[in-house]
Amino acid sequence: MRNRLYLAGALAVLGLLGCAEKESPVTEATTNPEQDATMVTSDNPFFAPSELQFGYPRFDLIKNEHYEPAMVQGMVEQRAEIEAIASNPDAPTFDNTLAAMERSGQLLNRSARVFFGLSSAHTNDDIEAIQVRISPQFAEHQDAILLNQALFARVQTLHSQRADLNLDAESLRLLEESYKDFVRAGALLDETGQARMREINTELASLQTAFRQNVLAEVNARAVKVDDVALLDGLSEGEVAAAKEAAVARDMNDAWVIPLLNTSGQPALASLTDRGLREKLFLASVGRGSSGGDYDNRQIVADIMKLRAERAQLLGYPNHAAFSLESQTAKTTDAVNARLTGLAPVAVANAQVEAQALQALIDAEGGDFELAAWDWAYYTEKLRAQQYAFDESELKPYFELDNVLVKGVFYAAEKLYGITFTLREDLPTYHETVRVWEVRNADGSVLALFIEDMYARPSKRGGAWAMSYVSQSDLMGTRPVSANHLNIPRPPEGEPTLLTWDEVTTLFHEFGHALHAMFADVQYPSSLSTPRDFVEYPSQVNEMWADWPEVLANYAVHYETGEPLPTELLEKVSATALFNEGFRSTEYLAASLLDQAWHQRTVEELPNADGVLDFEAAALAKAGAAFDAVPPRYRTTYFSHIVGGYSAGYYSYIWSEVLDADTVEWFKENGGLRRDNGDHFRATLLSRGGAEDAMQLYRNFRGRDAELQPLLKRRGLTAEAN
Repeated sequence: MRNRLYLAGALAVLGLLGCAEKESPVTEATTNPEQDATMVTSDNPFFAPSELQFGYPRFDLIKNEHYEPAMVQGMVEQRAEIEAIASNPDAPTFDNTLAAMERSGQLLNRSARVFFGLSSAHTNDDIEAIQVRISPQFAEHQDAILLNQALFARVQTLHSQRADLNLDAESLRLLEESYKDFVRAGALLDETGQARMREINTELASLQTAFRQNVLAEVNARAVKVDDVALLDGLSEGEVAAAKEAAVARDMNDAWVIPLLNTSGQPALASLTDRGLREKLFLASVGRGSSGGDYDNRQIVADIMKLRAERAQLLGYPNHAAFSLESQTAKTTDAVNARLTGLAPVAVANAQVEAQALQALIDAEGGDFELAAWDWAYYTEKLRAQQYAFDESELKPYFELDNVLVKGVFYAAEKLYGITFTLREDLPTYHETVRVWEVRNADGSVLALFIEDMYARPSKRGGAWAMSYVSQSDLMGTRPVSANHLNIPRPPEGEPTLLTWDEVTTLFHEFGHALHAMFADVQYPSSLSTPRDFVEYPSQVNEMWADWPEVLANYAVHYETGEPLPTELLEKVSATALFNEGFRSTEYLAASLLDQAWHQRTVEELPNADGVLDFEAAALAKAGAAFDAVPPRYRTTYFSHIVGGYSAGYYSYIWSEVLDADTVEWFKENGGLRRDNGDHFRATLLSRGGAEDAMQLYRNFRGRDAELQPLLKRRGLTAEAN
């Protein structure tokens, strides 16, 4: 979906538009935006553009009661703007139709971006309730635009005349992609088909909100309570203290609590010596959304998948995956299936070899049990220490958060692109741990504002993600306000924030998304929209600088002594690069195959609620990815990616990694961390957003199509790499 006109769809693609109770009495009361048009008053900070730099949101003035009136009024205003375009008596032109559509919805855009941003980053009961009411309205609003026959007729006319309009390349692409959006939304359906399309979209909006809210509630509700501190043996003093703080925050003063992350695996599984607690923690994690109770997601999942399949068939596609992939660089289910099924058997075979080594270690220690999923991380770390004399926890003192961010992430960007960063303590934030940075180009001009929100909290959804509160557009005269969000456990007061290597690479990864947004130099808001299986590519490339020698030497110093990361420790990190790669590849590929299994089925082939787990098990078995010791990274009932913007798109990480690995080779061949390399990458690819075809952008940068071999070598999935 495009960026501004189809705001609800764009937010869904970003994974920011979730959903709620399938039937809510409050939804029916507010589905007509015009009913509440008078709710916006001059004291609502959304009513006028923020006067802060680049339209930075007035987090200091925004209150819960401001969101709904502003979004409702925003829908009313955009509907009026769209109606004026559709009913314009003048013949359609690019400016009075496409450009006018791009200019529409400014109040809705600025209020919804903040609302959906905070519904993920810092939610509360009021925001959750608003989201239940507003999500169906967004779906209806989008349909009112995309199924407006008079508007579509103007776009269709321009599309038929496009060869004679003398449009520049970006404008022509906007016209062509907008026409596709209307068609894919159902503009060519008959009246009955369009009516059913509206019903499906509204119901999906509510179901997706319900799923997302259940996931957040369940991850908090199923945090593991520990009554005896001795059971926490293996955790560091700081981790034990954090568990005590988590318990106190839940009014469990005599206990300790291990919070959950949204992945199947949990960090504490690598350290806890008590096998019974490891099992309890693991089962609490993988049982989310499928164990009964208020937050069970099985019925919601079944309904979502069937509605998506029906919608795809209504539009003439065999299934939702075929519909979704048509607009991605992969194009077809056959292409995705070939990539995933080509890699999965090799990954599983590698994981099985790793499992044998772990079982041998268990047996050598006298363990009278078979390796289980809750043992994998614990014995993997033992085996790593045994084979390489290396304990990953040795790294953490060298990865203090601010050093990694400022002297690592920012430093690499400065060397590569010439940009600099200045802390802006004068700008308001929505939480005490959030910070804002001003980003300047090498010539001193201000490029963007960057928000970093690093710490986990109960009000924040799991995982790591990037978003923009304001996006760049020459047409709108806007500059980026970009944000990164991670879920790093916050240490006790006064203690340093020490990162794992995975958290370090995640920090670099998410900043790659931020660079993509901050470097944007396009005319139209919609030109920023890129295929889902391309959007991860620049962020994956940015991970390469985490262990680039010059960058690593600049940030990896002991937080107490200032001593650099010892060479021998760094060598051990390099030596273990492919260690446990079978596990990592298998858990990811299993989740990707599961995503495709759900979305490559017809309505008749999909299960009801009571068959969701059986469907999951059968799909993994059929794909050759069923390995009990290595569960999918996400199980269906808490797989937020595929219920949100990554539906039939979780494969995109491995798809993008082909481009990423090939790009890393280019940087190495051309001298690495050099300004001319960064300037070339920025000019040919990062700045262009979706203003050109994604693969053409890659060819503009690389000079050719990507090759697969660098990825296979990186993951140790070829005989040559072993």
